[in-house]
Amino acid sequence: MTTTTISSGFLLVDKPGGWTSHDVVAKVRNMAGGKVGHAGTLDPMATGLLVLGLGQSTRLLRFVQSFPKTYEATAVFGVATDSLDADGAILDRTPLPVTEEDLASVIGRFTGKIHQMPPMVSARKVEGRRLYELAREGKIVERETRPVDIYDLEILDIAPSDYPEVRFRVVCSTGTYVRTLADDMARALGGRAHLSALRRTRNGSLHVADASSIETIVAAAANGVLPELVVTPSRALEDLPGVVLDPEYVRAVRNGAVIPAASVDAPDGSLVRLLDADALLGVYRVEGATVKAEVVTS
Repeated sequence: MTTTTISSGFLLVDKPGGWTSHDVVAKVRNMAGGKVGHAGTLDPMATGLLVLGLGQSTRLLRFVQSFPKTYEATAVFGVATDSLDADGAILDRTPLPVTEEDLASVIGRFTGKIHQMPPMVSARKVEGRRLYELAREGKIVERETRPVDIYDLEILDIAPSDYPEVRFRVVCSTGTYVRTLADDMARALGGRAHLSALRRTRNGSLHVADASSIETIVAAAANGVLPELVVTPSRALEDLPGVVLDPEYVRAVRNGAVIPAASVDAPDGSLVRLLDADALLGVYRVEGATVKAEVVTS
């Protein structure tokens, strides 16, 4: 296998089902060399956009991870599993023949800022242990609900039956559990549900249509053209407002120095991409009359 060390940038992967996010990271690390990280886990069952940071750009992953994410999901209403998805064991089957009108009557409860209970199969930690580790041991522990933002929730299709399959699209904040959202909607209608399919289609302005399959990435690496698939840091962070700096401030930003807020014209507390032409110099935060470095990239 050809290894081409890539010092920075992002790789958009269309993750196949059956792969963990760690599997994808390990595969790409063998081809790209250096550090590789991702901007948000996808469960093995899930497919779709997995954003990988390469080399120095791993320091920027926390910004990409904070951008809204879009998912398309299918839930089976009336069937509960212990993992809230199709990989789990069935706990209960009780007919729940919901209609489009039924769902329309409850989805308003699940938009805006809501609170979710993390599922026992999640990676969230309780007293230093990940929940999925405890679940494997047959343990169920008390968990605190956590706030998430649901920016948009749309029912796409319903296949009518006693156990209807409901397709929906959700735009949500990082940390949202789509499997919990599906089950909570079913609970609001008097039953339970689990996810049978989940696909991430967007992470901020990055779209799965621009992502590459594992096979394409392997072929690119073998032919020495893997860098051609890499997205620039500036493009990956396009959801943050960009400011092209006057030349007098470029050197200061390269050195991580504080610059005046008047040089970026952005709201207090906001994050901005500071650019030299199209090249990303760093991500800074406006703090009162100054702009301070979060991450310097050059």
